[in-house]
Amino acid sequence: MTPPESASAEIDARIAALGDWRGETLAHVRSLIHQAVPEVVEEVKWRGTPVWSHDGIICTGETYKAYVKLTFAKGAALDDPAGLFNSSLEGNTRRAIDIPQGAALDETAFKALIAAAAAHNSASKKKPRKG
Repeated sequence: MTPPESASAEIDARIAALGDWRGETLAHVRSLIHQAVPEVVEEVKWRGTPVWSHDGIICTGETYKAYVKLTFAKGAALDDPAGLFNSSLEGNTRRAIDIPQGAALDETAFKALIAAAAAHNSASKKKPRKG
């Protein structure tokens, strides 16, 4: 695991290296994540994948040729009234948002989803374990 300060610099470098709409999109969603959960922790895992955490992983930011994918570690447990989740819908745990070039993202709904994911992680962490 990369220390948070180094991880933020590594994410900055990754965004800069993309140099196209994917970098712009990743930078934009990163900003929204920080607005929704100011105390979010940035990490870099799995061969350079940006990860945003708060009492556990909120989401990852992967870049592909045709889209930027935000995978929510516990997305299946979250309410998504705006219908932002459009990928990885068949699983029991994760959900994802694929953002193709030029697609608009409902920023208010996205920030609410990020905040809900952080709150879910915090609530899950506080539950006493059986055993």
